[in-house]
Amino acid sequence: MELETIQWYPGHMVKARKMIKENLKLVDIAVELLDARIPISSRNPEINSIVGDKPRIIVLNKADLADQAQTEKWKEFFQKEEGLRCIPVDSQSGKGISNLLHAAQEEGAGVLQKLAAKGRRPRPIRLMMLGIPNVGKSLLINRLAGRGSVRTGDRPGVTRGKQWIRVGKELELLDTPGILWPKFEDPEVGFRLAVTGAIKDEIINVEQVTVKLIQLLTKIAPEKLRTRYKLETLDEDAYETLRKIGLKRGCLISGGNVDTLKTAAIVLNEFREGKIGLFTLDRR
Repeated sequence: MELETIQWYPGHMVKARKMIKENLKLVDIAVELLDARIPISSRNPEINSIVGDKPRIIVLNKADLADQAQTEKWKEFFQKEEGLRCIPVDSQSGKGISNLLHAAQEEGAGVLQKLAAKGRRPRPIRLMMLGIPNVGKSLLINRLAGRGSVRTGDRPGVTRGKQWIRVGKELELLDTPGILWPKFEDPEVGFRLAVTGAIKDEIINVEQVTVKLIQLLTKIAPEKLRTRYKLETLDEDAYETLRKIGLKRGCLISGGNVDTLKTAAIVLNEFREGKIGLFTLDRR
C-alpha cells in the first residue's frame, strides 16, 4: 500500500506556524497535545525548534482509546528521557483534567514568582495549546473552561484564528490551529495519522487505509477483529476479510455485491471510536 503520497500542508498551515511562533512570547507554558494511540507519529518533528526553551507539558489525549500499559510506558519515556511532565487525559470523560491543571499551576509558579519579584501584579498563568489537527484540542479546552467556549468538530482543522480562553482565576489558554508538517518521511507515519483521523478522509484512499488496518489487526489482535465482526476466520487477503465484514453488516449494492467503500468507512470509524479494541500503534 502506497501511503508515501499522503501529504497535506495547505497554505493555512504555513500561516498557522508563523502565528504560533509569533505568539509564543505571550505565553508562559506550551502544552503539547499528542494522540495517546500514536504519541510519536502525532508529534510534529518541528515542535522543538518552534517551542525552543519555553516550558512544556505533554498531554497524551484520547488515552481512553489507547492501550493503558503502553500509555504508562510513553508517560515514563517523556518524563525520564525528555524531562517533561506528561499527563494522560480523556477529554470526553474529563479524566486527567485535574492532573493537567495541577501540573500547569506548578509549572507556572516560577513565572509568577519572578513577576512578584519585579513588583508586578499577579496575573493568570498563560498556556498555549499546540497539536496536530484532530488531536482533540478544542474538546480539551472546553473541558478545562467548563463550557462550550470553542467551536469543536470531528473534522481536522476546525479551529481557526487566535482565541484566548479563561480557566478560572489562575489560567488563560491560547488555542492555535493544528499544524502538520510538510512531508511524512516514513509512510507508516502517514498511515497512522490517516487511520486515527488526523488527515482528512477526503484526501486519503479510505479503502486502502482500511485494508492496511485490517492487515495490521489480523496480525496483532485477530480475536478482537473476529469478535467485533462475528467472523469465523480471517483471510490472509485483508481485502477478502473486508468483503466478509461487508456481508455481515449488509453493505450490499446491486447484484448482491459488497459495497467495500462503505464497509471500509464503517471499520475505520469503529476503530477510531475504540469499538474494535484499545490500541496503541506507536509502541514502546
